[in-house]
Amino acid sequence: MPSHTKSKQGNLMFLRLAITVQTVAVFMQAITAGLLLSSPSGEALHRAGAYGTWFVVLLHVVAAILAWRPGGGSPKPILYAVGFLVAVSAQVALGIAQVKAVHVPLGALMFGMSVLQLVQIRTERRAYGAAAA
Repeated sequence: MPSHTKSKQGNLMFLRLAITVQTVAVFMQAITAGLLLSSPSGEALHRAGAYGTWFVVLLHVVAAILAWRPGGGSPKPILYAVGFLVAVSAQVALGIAQVKAVHVPLGALMFGMSVLQLVQIRTERRAYGAAAA
């Protein structure tokens, strides 16, 4: 197998991993939001999770760039990742400002978007593997 093919597969694997971790992080934020309502330590957990999620999404942007440029993939994942970074940044700002009327629905939308991207990238992997075989 040529080295550029291995590099492309490695970069796509990193992108799939980043999207998976992102989806889990956003889901954990929903859990800590529930704790925020029911536990004194919920606020600290939700705040820490918010910044952790922001960092994970930043890694997603890096993974999307690596999958595109050196790997020769599509630039579409970069647009999605940057859009998600904008959304998570807005989400953090809305949470700090306690604008719950927008913060809660945006969180639900972000989880749905992340799950859809995860399903899409997993489906592409199967299609890529079938085409290679």
